[in-house]
Amino acid sequence: MSYQPLLLNFDEAAELRKELGKDSLLGNALTRDIKQTDAYMAEVGIEVPGHGEGGGYEHNRHKQNYIHMDLAGRLFLITEETKYRDYIVDMLTAYATVYPTLESNVSRDSNPPGKLFHQTLNENMWMLYASCAYSCIYHTISEEQKRLIEDDLLKQMIEMFVVTYAHDFDIVHNHGLWAVAAVGICGYAINDQESVDKALYGLKLDKVSGGFLAQLDQLFSPDGYYMEGPYYHRFSLRPIYLFAEAIERRQPEVGIYEFNDSVIKTTSYSVFKTAFPDGTLPALNDSSKTISINDEGVIMATSVCYHRYEQTETLLGMADHQQNVWVHASGKTLSDAVDAADDIKAFNWGSLFVTDGPEGEKGGVSILRHRDEQDDDTMALIWFGQHGSDHQYHSALDHGHYDGLHLSVFNRGHEVLHDYGFGRWVNVEPKFGGRYIPENKSYCKQTVAHNTVTVDQKTQNNFNTALAESKFGQKHFFVADDQSLQGMSGTISEYYTGVDMQRSVILAELPEFEKPLVIDVYRIEADAEHQYDLPVHHSGQIIRTDFDYNMEKTLKPLGEDNGYQHLWNVASGKVNEEGSLVSWLHDSSYYSLVTSANAGSEVIFARTGANDPDFNLKSEPAFILRQSGQNHVFASVLETHGYFNESIEASVGARGLVKSVSVVGHNSVGTVVRIQTTSGNTYHYGISNQAEDTQQATHTVEFAGETYSWEGSFAQL
Repeated sequence: MSYQPLLLNFDEAAELRKELGKDSLLGNALTRDIKQTDAYMAEVGIEVPGHGEGGGYEHNRHKQNYIHMDLAGRLFLITEETKYRDYIVDMLTAYATVYPTLESNVSRDSNPPGKLFHQTLNENMWMLYASCAYSCIYHTISEEQKRLIEDDLLKQMIEMFVVTYAHDFDIVHNHGLWAVAAVGICGYAINDQESVDKALYGLKLDKVSGGFLAQLDQLFSPDGYYMEGPYYHRFSLRPIYLFAEAIERRQPEVGIYEFNDSVIKTTSYSVFKTAFPDGTLPALNDSSKTISINDEGVIMATSVCYHRYEQTETLLGMADHQQNVWVHASGKTLSDAVDAADDIKAFNWGSLFVTDGPEGEKGGVSILRHRDEQDDDTMALIWFGQHGSDHQYHSALDHGHYDGLHLSVFNRGHEVLHDYGFGRWVNVEPKFGGRYIPENKSYCKQTVAHNTVTVDQKTQNNFNTALAESKFGQKHFFVADDQSLQGMSGTISEYYTGVDMQRSVILAELPEFEKPLVIDVYRIEADAEHQYDLPVHHSGQIIRTDFDYNMEKTLKPLGEDNGYQHLWNVASGKVNEEGSLVSWLHDSSYYSLVTSANAGSEVIFARTGANDPDFNLKSEPAFILRQSGQNHVFASVLETHGYFNESIEASVGARGLVKSVSVVGHNSVGTVVRIQTTSGNTYHYGISNQAEDTQQATHTVEFAGETYSWEGSFAQL
């Protein structure tokens, strides 16, 4: 038989058939898919609704229809049960019967509408999955059925994407990936090579101005990072892998998996490597806080990378965490490997720096990781890449946040210092149609919503997308050769006029502490005096402070704009020059942040929810370290300590060991900070402030009559 289904040929389907009923990752995935698909077919049957808004009933019904057609296609090949084949034929026939007569839907945003959905992105997804399903039953249907489905449905959809919306088809962008993958897969499914070529090489067939190869060539940094961040990046993995598998099977001469130095592997690993130890993806730019490596695209990527690229313990660890594989030949390879493994360690990608920008020239993301003897992972991340905007695609689709030098910290199973993520109730149509809520712009994107310094209560780059796109940070240093002492540093310049910033984070394993200390040194140089606010967004309950504060009797917002209007001023206190301590409890762990201070230092306790009439924002605590002056260094130490278990009324180590943190001094050569503990120990750390190419020399500084020397980017003195 010459025609083979696109993603799962008949021989592969026979191999997967052997997994039915087995207690393996693949066997369990098949059991789940069969249960889900059977239930949907029985409960819903064949229904083609009309138009509806994003996230509404009609939207979700169209979406569930394509999801279950795709599942039914593979289940037909694997189980050989004709009910799945009949379901797909009936569903595609029903759509083909009405599609030519449908008017365009109503667009609710900047994306042009399809006939089924309010935006073409969803229409692309529908056609892609429907085409995969069609390829699974193609060999079983009559010519008459093929003509109806192809002429009145699939070919009309292709025309919409490559003719009606040709101006969007060649855009190198996340949405563009879905468009070319949908047209390419549909072209393969209906034996339309002309459409496949447009999808592969662009409408001009030049491989540069558009098409899948141009997307792979231009969309990612040399380290595979996607400028919009992991949330949108993981979304791009699905069309990449679905189309790549189809290309490899239909046109192996393209060499898609080797294309551009195996960019498909590189860009997949970029997503994998940014994940927190619990599998969630860090919220860089507009991001859901719940998206993780259990996402469908990452599941596909894990399976295919293991099958086609390399068989590593780290990928096995990911699969063991996911407890899932792609129902595909590659998923069987990975599932068999997990079955055969005796001991699988939790995945750990180690410490790394990932470049941003097409040439890797626009800063990036630095990540430090530490695994202790209890196999608990501590991770710290700072971000200083290019503005995460797809402004080139459409001005209304700016997913970038104004958060240069943002810091996230994770340990003991959760994010300790965290990012808010996006302001959106996905598919909850009473909440602004499930789209981005107004507070996404007025709070979530603003600098104060992140763990980085605001100047004069303003947002970086004046909250101006075009200005922000002209700026990017730079790596100052990244050293992670020794797990017991690792460091990373980044800089941003002129994000505020006349202000340069450098943030250095050291992960230091010291014998007297339970967990590595996170030493955070934020250095600001300015040409004038300003107010500097360093927000600390955390979860949990404040336990104690070492300074007095006053609770506000009447709640008022902290400011009028730039995100401050959404923060209630709950309490505040002046801090003496010995510094401040704020301690809180989150789940079963205590955390203390001890920070240096100068004259006039202040700590403000805040909570999101002000000026939020529709209760759109999550109510979350934060405290702000405030200092006025010209040049300033915030030096802080985050300590993880103790244990709390309410059920057995146990509390151990509720007080941390860090007593004080002070800035001994700072100049153009270096910064020296001092940490003193309650046990009487004193630690000094030196950080180079010189250009990266001169940091390996010996640094010598003198502060208050004392001389300090060290070699390298940073050191414990």
